[in-house]
Amino acid sequence: MSFIKDWLKHYGTPRRSGRYPYGSGQDPKQRNKDFLGYVRALSESGLSEVEIATGLGMTTSELRAKKSIEKNQSRIEATSQAERLKAKGMSNVAIGKRMGLNESSVRALLDPSLKAKADITTTTASVLRDAVQKDKLIDIGAGVESYVGVSRTKLNTAIKVLEDEGYTIHYLKTQQLGTGKFTTVKVLAPPGTAYSDVSKNRASIKTIGAYTEDSGRSYFGLEPIKSVSRDRIKIRYAEEGGKDKDGVIELRRGVDDISLGTAKYAQVRVGVDGTHYMKGMAIYADNMPKGVDIIYNSNKAKGTDPNKVFKEMKEDPDNPFGSVVRQKKYLDKNGKEQLSALNIVNEEGAWTDWSKNISSQVLSKQTPALAKKQLELAKNIKVEELDEIMSLTNPVVKRRLLNSFADDADSAAVHLKAAALPRQASHVILPVPSMKENEIYAPNYRNGEPVVLIRHPHGGTFEIPELRVNNKNADAKRILGDAIDAVGIHPKVAERLSGADFDGDTVLVIPNKNKDIKTSPSLKALKDFDTKAAYPPHDGMKTIDGGIYNAATGKVDYGSKKPKGAPKQMQMGVVSNLITDMTIRGATPDEIARAVKHSMVVIDAEKHHLDYKRSAIENNIAELKKKYQGGERAGASTLISKASSEIRVPYREEGKKVLNPKTGKERRVYVDPVTGEKLYQVTGETYVNKKGAVVAKTTPTTRMAEAKDARKLSSGTLIESIYADHANSLKALANKARLAAITTPNLVYSPLAKATHAPEVMSLRAKLVAANRNKPLERKAQLLANSIVSAKKAANPDMDAADLKKIKGQALEEARARTGAHKQKIEITDKEWSAIQMGAISHNLLSQIVQNTDLDAIKIRSTPRTVTLMTTAKLQRAQSMKSSGYTAAEIADALGVSTTTVQDALK
Repeated sequence: MSFIKDWLKHYGTPRRSGRYPYGSGQDPKQRNKDFLGYVRALSESGLSEVEIATGLGMTTSELRAKKSIEKNQSRIEATSQAERLKAKGMSNVAIGKRMGLNESSVRALLDPSLKAKADITTTTASVLRDAVQKDKLIDIGAGVESYVGVSRTKLNTAIKVLEDEGYTIHYLKTQQLGTGKFTTVKVLAPPGTAYSDVSKNRASIKTIGAYTEDSGRSYFGLEPIKSVSRDRIKIRYAEEGGKDKDGVIELRRGVDDISLGTAKYAQVRVGVDGTHYMKGMAIYADNMPKGVDIIYNSNKAKGTDPNKVFKEMKEDPDNPFGSVVRQKKYLDKNGKEQLSALNIVNEEGAWTDWSKNISSQVLSKQTPALAKKQLELAKNIKVEELDEIMSLTNPVVKRRLLNSFADDADSAAVHLKAAALPRQASHVILPVPSMKENEIYAPNYRNGEPVVLIRHPHGGTFEIPELRVNNKNADAKRILGDAIDAVGIHPKVAERLSGADFDGDTVLVIPNKNKDIKTSPSLKALKDFDTKAAYPPHDGMKTIDGGIYNAATGKVDYGSKKPKGAPKQMQMGVVSNLITDMTIRGATPDEIARAVKHSMVVIDAEKHHLDYKRSAIENNIAELKKKYQGGERAGASTLISKASSEIRVPYREEGKKVLNPKTGKERRVYVDPVTGEKLYQVTGETYVNKKGAVVAKTTPTTRMAEAKDARKLSSGTLIESIYADHANSLKALANKARLAAITTPNLVYSPLAKATHAPEVMSLRAKLVAANRNKPLERKAQLLANSIVSAKKAANPDMDAADLKKIKGQALEEARARTGAHKQKIEITDKEWSAIQMGAISHNLLSQIVQNTDLDAIKIRSTPRTVTLMTTAKLQRAQSMKSSGYTAAEIADALGVSTTTVQDALK
């Protein structure tokens, strides 16, 4: 057998596909001439740009970019040749004869300003190339051109240069934490980069390096943590009273580096000796032991190693606490700014903005009459909001608000939250051992009135304590005073609140004079139930987060890579849905107790490495699931639990492609013109899974979002039918809003108004450019914030929706600080608004402005009204009463306004 020793080898290059290197022929410019000449010939033959692009397998944008690249390359090469000939002393005329050009063309080639213009594409491509080499993944989406300082066309041309060299472009969807909508990030990556690699490293996507990453600040915008010495701390163990105040960090007054400033309390993280930290609620305390600045209350037994009492800092210096914090500064005695040892998670006043609705998890376990009343109120609020939007006269604002309303109504149909009861609010709980077990210190409520406390996750009415307000307790008044959003309770009350502690746990406080909220006695089976004693870890046990417990070290071994395991949040969702379904379908108290016990174990499983699998077996959770959900592996069985449960549908894009019967061209329609429902187009995309099989790509949604009629999710109970009717009414309102949006006409543009209001038009355009310049940084911040939230959810899987919303806001704030994103809203002046109303700018320009402004502010401009919180006389009286020590509730009663009005006026 003989072997062939000569063969033909394909000589591929990054610059172009082909057998030989680009430009290696006798005439390096031949390909430029050939391509441009070919396109010119096709054009001269009568073909349109669209037809030429289609014939070449390109989009028109790609064709234009390609032509620009080739023209630019030809010009660069011609300029280089002209400069070489000029350097030899040849005149412009002689150079023209040599190159086959006239003298004016040679003069243009040698013009420095024109040369610089021709170099823009090459320079921009070089900047992109360097950025990818340095940071791997680069955001090249909308706004990057404003940030870099080139036109979008020039940037696209430069991107095309790199794409021809083999660089890859990927489109990555990331959720906006502020709106819940998705933003598409266009990413430039090195040759050969797969989409999966981009998706896994989305937090590493950078903007083009025209700014310092974080000016020395570390991962969450943190400066190096300032720790306190362990010598300054006294641990108060369980037997010494620490159990009653577990999670409370008591501070000596007047010590600068641990001062709360103007706040009376805050949820904090405090570093200890640079290796450990304390987490909990910080408050001031009196009668501190000599030499002690901090008392850390713990439920650990006396004699426990302090290293087991404090939390160990994570090895990642960028995120030592595993949570998002805000650092405090203070001025020392020399007037110099110093870093505080207190790292703030939430501070006094932060809890006032938390959700004021009632979740279906709570209300579905109350009477049908109460559920119907509160859901009807929630619907009526939505109806009033839609009527107000429909009255707006500016079509751009009206359309934007209608679409926003429709999305909100669809979301409300999924989450099924009811309107809050009168004066209901979220408060953080703090311990006051001198309070009676049936009392509460709540300065925002009337002295002597009954209130109920509800905490999430919520098992049932047996977890709702009813307490009487006592705002006379001296200890509570000294600690909390006129607290904006904190209440003081006896430690025993926390035990009934599904095992709450005092490191930042919150409750809904609801006045209950009319007994609207039903309570029931605590379940006997839950009395003194200790999850840690009942289901302790054992050597070799697989933990809820996928590790293996090591009894010798008391730690979990995850190996080289932490396995996925069974995430705590998924297990908590399973048992929460089970409890909801059991309650709705009439389970006995003993059955409910079994499920609640297991839920308590799951909540603590990750923190204390509990044997949650043995808990599931001994509490016979499988039998309960079979009885109340239809099978041992079955899931949600009632509308309440099904509504927000995730399902996956074939991957789709918003909008459905339809043919225009008049033009025969395809266009995308986003809303059904008859029903008002959103339209989607299934793409049919597939991917290869880890087993090598080709499978259909899917996208997550919820059962309620996909349901045409919510009643089909019901198992037939009365409470479900009430919720089904509510969900259907919200879906109908959303569809009505979308129909109104698509029939709202465009803004009428007036050239005369533009000329009359030229300064205002120019100002609005400048503000829009500034807003667009921030877009790449904002996308980077969103990517970073999503990674922060993921870490936070993993560390605190039992967060309810209100907690998660707050964390998202904090994460986004920190991510923006790190990236330099400002999310600067366009503020419209009175003159600018007058120009807009006169039609001085186009519909499209106003749409862009509206997308970058405060919707609430522009809504107020569209529907001006005067809002007076209190008269000047009432405000002065309120301030005087506050100075005299009256609570917000007492001031509100005296002035005949709400406590919220008092708090807002006094801020």
